[in-house]
Amino acid sequence: MNLRSMTGYGRASGAYGQKDFTIEVRSLNGKTSDVRMKVPASYRDKEIQIRKIVLEHAMRGKLECTMVISAEGGGELYGLNKKLFKKYYQELSAVERELDMPAANLTEAILKIPSVIDMQMEEVADEEWEATRATLGEALAALDKFRHKEGAAMYEDLVGGLADIRRCLEEIKPYEQERVDRIRQKLEKQLEQSRIEVDKNRYEQEILFYLEKLDVNEERVRLAQHCDYFMEILDADDIVVGKKLGFVAQEMGREINTLGAKAQHSAIQQLVVKMKDGLERIKEQVANVV
Repeated sequence: MNLRSMTGYGRASGAYGQKDFTIEVRSLNGKTSDVRMKVPASYRDKEIQIRKIVLEHAMRGKLECTMVISAEGGGELYGLNKKLFKKYYQELSAVERELDMPAANLTEAILKIPSVIDMQMEEVADEEWEATRATLGEALAALDKFRHKEGAAMYEDLVGGLADIRRCLEEIKPYEQERVDRIRQKLEKQLEQSRIEVDKNRYEQEILFYLEKLDVNEERVRLAQHCDYFMEILDADDIVVGKKLGFVAQEMGREINTLGAKAQHSAIQQLVVKMKDGLERIKEQVANVV
């Protein structure tokens, strides 16, 4: 059983030289695969490679990869753009004197301006990149472990929902002949009350044709087959099965709806409602399967 949830979280830490880095990968369910990146400026040229690694490993979901690099001792690797700081300071001081404005804390104000303080742009050494890749791999492995654990719980819910549908399907059988007899009696009673003379042979043919249109055996057989196929997909070795399960669940819904439309029997209608409830629970889980 390789069922995995699209929702997950993985985190790993590593070091190279005087740098410590932490990588976090978060995943939420989504119809398309998408990766949002938050990486230091020095790793911008590696962003495409990181994105590719994350997508290849995570496969499906709305993903977010965050990398934080700190200097030894916890200090962030930020640098002061002295030239830009001096330029802002000189121009703002000149404006204060010109307008005779009260003195302000220019230092604090200037430090809040974008680009005055920025991440140091250092070329990433090959050895550092390999250490980063290894840490990213650990974070993705942690994400996969989280997803697999969630998937195990989802598997139990899906099997339970499927069992509910199968149980209701079996409970329909005893009502089928009773349902046919009831419909026949109802039609014959209506004919008697109408006092219309009809050809008995033609009338019997029409009754059989009408009852055949209301027969639900085909729907029961197909729904049972869909349930079997759904279970086969769940137990397969494939990792990415969410879309397949979604398609099968959709077909199950069609058969259940047709059963409900043909039922004309209160007990069968109640069982159809229970099957719809079980299918909705299945669809909610399937929407989060990788």
